[in-house]
Amino acid sequence: MTADPVQLRRTLAAAIPVEDSAWRDALEAVPRELFLDDTVFRPSGTQWEPVHRHTTGDDAWLRLVYQDITWVTQIDGTAAADAPGPLAGRPTSSSTLPSLIVRMLDLARIREDDKVLEIGTGTGYSTAILCHRLGDKNVYSIEYDPHLAAAAADHIHAAGYFPTLITGDGLTGHKDAADYDAIVATCAVRHIPPAWLYQVRDGGTITTTISGWMLASGLIRLTVHDDGTATGHFAGDQIGYMLARPHERPPRPTYYQHPGNTRPARLDPGLLDDWTGQFLAQLAAPSAELMTTGDGVILVDAATGSQAWTEPAGNGWQVHQHGPLHLWDAVEDALTIWQAAEAPPQSEFGMTVGADGTQRVWLGEPDGPAWCLPV
Repeated sequence: MTADPVQLRRTLAAAIPVEDSAWRDALEAVPRELFLDDTVFRPSGTQWEPVHRHTTGDDAWLRLVYQDITWVTQIDGTAAADAPGPLAGRPTSSSTLPSLIVRMLDLARIREDDKVLEIGTGTGYSTAILCHRLGDKNVYSIEYDPHLAAAAADHIHAAGYFPTLITGDGLTGHKDAADYDAIVATCAVRHIPPAWLYQVRDGGTITTTISGWMLASGLIRLTVHDDGTATGHFAGDQIGYMLARPHERPPRPTYYQHPGNTRPARLDPGLLDDWTGQFLAQLAAPSAELMTTGDGVILVDAATGSQAWTEPAGNGWQVHQHGPLHLWDAVEDALTIWQAAEAPPQSEFGMTVGADGTQRVWLGEPDGPAWCLPV
């Protein structure tokens, strides 16, 4: 049976839960196939394999496009169409799964006539979703990568939308059109850029994912107040975005397994397999990367070269720590606080951006246990 893109859009939209039905209407209207060109990457073992429309056939390609999954379109700056074959590396651009796009927009509580700044145009698909709901004049979108920005503009215009598109660093926002009712980021950040706070109206919102070098994530909507502060609770969704390129990890220090100072571990390193547990570890050791082994975990600090690694010892675990930072001490302290509170989910955490520029993630209440983000 020949694939009908209109029916595929309707089927996709019907399967995605939304709070605001206007976003379902947008999913039904915007042709996702215009935003993927003719090649995407799919995971293949430890590599990314290019998938071409001309080899899959038009019908199979359309059915692929309208799956509710993220299609990676760029690996370490190489577009899928330019890949000579499977590539190893990290995704640097993608077409986000439609359900996540509308989840972000629902969470942001965007309404008709709101003026929105989108951070990270990507392929332009989410930009077109915004345009369908809000109209071109209310949508501003900024993309860091000039090649992606040019391709996205072609996609968006081909779909019949003409928002304001900017090429530049999304972490500085776009002050020319401020104040915005909402900022929505399709990339993750290690902390909220000050420019976003300045460019949102009093009572407006910032919806983004807070992430870091352990690649743990927390989805949050912050409300900006007239005193320059912002507050909000994490949504609890187990989703992640790629880090904004200026917030990306530096090259990992060369890792040699130093014995260091050894002691029994108070907690099982398996706690870092938990979504919230890993997020807490990242808060406690914000400049460290996390690696896992069959025998435990390894933490390597990108700033100081400090390391911690765990291994089984008898019926428990022991930890080795080397360097100026005692990484596992900090992680254990955070996890102990969390466990003492009966290990609540991430939705029990919130965040405050202070007038002095400090940014704190807290458990339970703003005056509860807290960890500062790197700013």
